[in-house]
Amino acid sequence: MASAVLPSGPQCAAAAAAAAAAAPPGLRLRLLLLLLSAAALIPTGHSHLTSLAAGTAGKCRVTATLVPGCLDEGDGQNLFTKDVTVIEGEVATISCQVNKSDDSVIQLLNPNRQTIYFRDFRPLKDSRFQLLNFSSSELKVSLTNVSISDEGRYFCQLYTDPPQESYTTITVLVPPRNLMIDIQKDTAVEGEEIEVNCTAMASKPATTIRWFKGSKELKGKSEVEEWSDMYTVTSQLMLKVHKEDDGVPVICQVEHPAVTGNLQTQRYLEVQYKPQVHIQMTYPLQGLTREGDALELTCEAIGKPQPVMVTWVRVDDEMPQHAVLSGPNLFINNLNKTDNGTYRCEASNIVGKAHSDYMLYVYDTTATTEPAVHDSRAGEEGAIRAVDHAVIGGVVAVVVFAMLCLLIILGRYFARHKGTYFTHEAKGADDAADADTAIINAEGGQNNSEEKKEYFI
Repeated sequence: MASAVLPSGPQCAAAAAAAAAAAPPGLRLRLLLLLLSAAALIPTGHSHLTSLAAGTAGKCRVTATLVPGCLDEGDGQNLFTKDVTVIEGEVATISCQVNKSDDSVIQLLNPNRQTIYFRDFRPLKDSRFQLLNFSSSELKVSLTNVSISDEGRYFCQLYTDPPQESYTTITVLVPPRNLMIDIQKDTAVEGEEIEVNCTAMASKPATTIRWFKGSKELKGKSEVEEWSDMYTVTSQLMLKVHKEDDGVPVICQVEHPAVTGNLQTQRYLEVQYKPQVHIQMTYPLQGLTREGDALELTCEAIGKPQPVMVTWVRVDDEMPQHAVLSGPNLFINNLNKTDNGTYRCEASNIVGKAHSDYMLYVYDTTATTEPAVHDSRAGEEGAIRAVDHAVIGGVVAVVVFAMLCLLIILGRYFARHKGTYFTHEAKGADDAADADTAIINAEGGQNNSEEKKEYFI
């Protein structure tokens, strides 16, 4: 005796749909409701071919019929759909399309195999599903306000003989719910290395974090933590700060497929640094300091925190008695040669101290040449305001001395060679009675005198 085979839910739905078509119009709605209830109660896993619903996205599957056997994959496929990727909170559109319509019934089911739409009727009490289009060749449904719980596989069924099934996968993208940046220290000291962290919480998929200091991109180290299909990403940046970084923003920027534009947060660096000192001559305006004139210097010190104490000292000597100190200003009236020296401005804050030097040289009242001035910082640069006349005199003295030495050397040379040259008349004069005889008796006579000629230059 042949054993009975229980039909699957889709098979019952097809059979009931055929019966409803033959029923009187008043009973059709009741039969359809009965059909949907029966399809939901009858388990689909008992059929030996319903497992064909699993597989890769977008491929059609053929379910079993009451008659044993089924179509091979690819034979007579008439039902198609596409995967959907949607951002959380937006609208997903599911479309079940039939290439060659024969007026068969189209049905859409959710991942739990609950019927969303049977033809143009929605038995599922979820108002977020709305019918966009229904015809013999398409069933198009929208799902508003999509959440992560809506993610999964949705099934399209076509009640042909045999029935066909296709599925679409809805993927929900979740942007980071919160983006936070945290700096290890609110205030850092120049040269110090600080830690900066940025956290992007609860996103899907995991976010990518990029770091910027101003417009310069930096490289951080990221860690990903997964919890309930959501991802939290934390990126760490080690940053060595300098005084130029004070007030510069550190930017944490997120890249995610669910984010359009730039999603970022930033913190401004606050860097403390030691003072920078600069000396400015405010008087005399022409820059030439002469005897009897007045000198006024102003010390400018900039740092963070701002230096509150600026002091003047005279290097290796005491400050002149007629010098007047008033905060950052130094005033010396009635300059004289005893005021020459190096004057130092010192400033300090909680980070450190620094100084700048000014070298003063007082000229005679007749001086008219404006000296060159060099301002030094951090105690290693000196200020040279003029070319000393003594230096010029020294150069002239060296030139005169060199000329005297040259004259002495030439005099010694000529003195040593004096008398070494004699004329022919002088040679042999000691043995001759007179000058004529000496000339005749000279060495070589006339012939020798022609051979040995002497020239005096």
